[in-house]
Amino acid sequence: MIREQAITEFTPSADVTIWDVRDSSAYQEGHIKYAAHQPLDSLTPALLADTQGTVYVLCGGGTKAGKAADKLNSFDDSRDIVILTGGTRGAKAAGMTIVTGNN
Repeated sequence: MIREQAITEFTPSADVTIWDVRDSSAYQEGHIKYAAHQPLDSLTPALLADTQGTVYVLCGGGTKAGKAADKLNSFDDSRDIVILTGGTRGAKAAGMTIVTGNN
């Protein structure tokens, strides 16, 4: 099941799964705290199966996150997949913590 949540209404934490689906250079230039780099082409049924709970996906602004959510939903339509609308650009504009590099 795919749903949406505004990035400004989301609080990143270490106990939730957050996947940034952009390419490596965009991820390293800046991503929200606790987001793991999981490029769109790396998403597989096995990866999803090895992940517990809700999966939050985001990109720079929304296009890739929607594609990622559709892909994950095609693997298992019973999983809760949340697109963080506004993406990293929205998080930065809202003053959320942005991390650079592979942190």
